[in-house]
Amino acid sequence: MVAEPNNWGRFGPEDQRGTLNLLTPPVVLAALAAATSGEVLSLAMPIRGATSSAAPSTVPHLRGRPLPQHFMSVDGGDYAAGARPIGAGLRMADDALIVTHHGTTTHMDALCHMWSGDELYNGHPAARVRSYGAGRCGIEQVGGVVARGVLFDVPRGLGVEHLPVDFRIPAELLAELAEPRPGDVAVIRTGWPRVWARSPEEYWSGQPGLSAAAGRWLAERDVAAVACDNAAIGGLDGHQRAAESLDDDLHLVLLHRHGIHLIEMLWLEELSASGRTEFVFVVAPLKIEGGTGSPVNPLAVL
Repeated sequence: MVAEPNNWGRFGPEDQRGTLNLLTPPVVLAALAAATSGEVLSLAMPIRGATSSAAPSTVPHLRGRPLPQHFMSVDGGDYAAGARPIGAGLRMADDALIVTHHGTTTHMDALCHMWSGDELYNGHPAARVRSYGAGRCGIEQVGGVVARGVLFDVPRGLGVEHLPVDFRIPAELLAELAEPRPGDVAVIRTGWPRVWARSPEEYWSGQPGLSAAAGRWLAERDVAAVACDNAAIGGLDGHQRAAESLDDDLHLVLLHRHGIHLIEMLWLEELSASGRTEFVFVVAPLKIEGGTGSPVNPLAVL
């Protein structure tokens, strides 16, 4: 078991939900008060086309990862031949399959997504993670999340369009922007997805993100989840890898040690433009039994 502070055993020996347990009915009801106008914003990146089309090249993604693939049986060009006739000259185009990958679209990481040694979060055996799914801490354990969202709009706070590629957000800067309550979802904006339209090569040159100290600061404040518009919550180097040591790797700090779910590759530009820093955050992953993650469409209710 890890030596530094963690949430193992805090919610019981069989717990597979981590800090989502903090979202009790009273906490959820209190979170609903953060909505004042009723406007709803999607915080998701689009899933466009299939690998055989040119469309996915317009969507930010990590280099070398399988692109989001949306197979549709309508024209025989993607997955199946022809649309399905349904009578009276009508035809129906069926969505046959959607394939996504961590690092290519907006998604939520399950607690089984990262571990150290032989144990998942809370001491569950890592040997239960197999090619056919994880027997512990899968994404199906999440259910639905309704919480107060708190936006840490770091570029706006610094007066820049987006953070520099090598910027690691310090805990002190988060503290200047907001003070989350237990059960909040911390939403971190780096502005980095804006770079894609200017240059995919620049987007792939690395990514700004949270420092390890900032991740620990959020964990100390009992956030229910951490969401970010970058691909890994923490920063990435030019090889699209986390540059921190294993002790400071934010997936290990947050997922493995503290049971804090991660939501990555959000689109936060409209939310930033709204000027709102508090809102109702709603997200529900697909109920994929044993899944290490799921594509999601997070919503901000203003």
